[in-house]
Amino acid sequence: MRDFYKGFGYLLEGIRLIQAPGLRRFVVMPLLINIVLFAGLIYAAVSGFGQLLDYLLGFLPDWLHWLQYLLWPLFAATVMIILAYTFTLLANLIAAPFNGLLAEAVEKHLQGHSLENTGDWKTLIKDIVPSLLSEVQKILYFLLRAAPLALLFVIPGVNLAAPLLWTLFSGWMLALEYADYPMDNHGLKFRQQRPLIRQRRLLSMGFGLTTLGLTLIPFVNFIAMPAAVAGATAMWVRELKK
Repeated sequence: MRDFYKGFGYLLEGIRLIQAPGLRRFVVMPLLINIVLFAGLIYAAVSGFGQLLDYLLGFLPDWLHWLQYLLWPLFAATVMIILAYTFTLLANLIAAPFNGLLAEAVEKHLQGHSLENTGDWKTLIKDIVPSLLSEVQKILYFLLRAAPLALLFVIPGVNLAAPLLWTLFSGWMLALEYADYPMDNHGLKFRQQRPLIRQRRLLSMGFGLTTLGLTLIPFVNFIAMPAAVAGATAMWVRELKK
């Protein structure tokens, strides 16, 4: 389990890195995008939470209605995870070019290189289309696997295991999501990244599940995206790049 705990530590390192004086300017745009979208997440959760839970619990037959008191917290946690991950995908789609710049700056910072030539607008504009295409690839990868997983929620008996499976899947996807930025900066495409991350599965899951946990903490989740980009870059430099 040593790798799993190391993954946890890399997110904590990411939180520390985004506070470094030389890196703060690269955090501004990802942070603003995260604040706006997570504010929307909180509003959506508060306004539609009860109705969605009533719908999910409606799948129970009458003689099992007593189970709602056991399933309510389970469904509640699952809905929050799904909403948080959906908004994370959207936030990363919008912030992808800025996240790439942040990953580049963090890598240079960790290796002791100058940040003077990092983050010019020409590079940012040039990277917009490739960054968006990479995000679309990740979303398609997610949807093809999330669709059958979502069906488990409506199968009696099996749906008890669905929240755990969804949590593990979300942690894996977040590891893929954020490790993409430093790897893409080195010319590795999404299909090339997955085998590298699978080689350190526990490390990646430790990082992804910790990131998922951070996205579920109100207000603290505003820093989740830039911290995860910085943490994944540190993980790439020290572990995956080898």
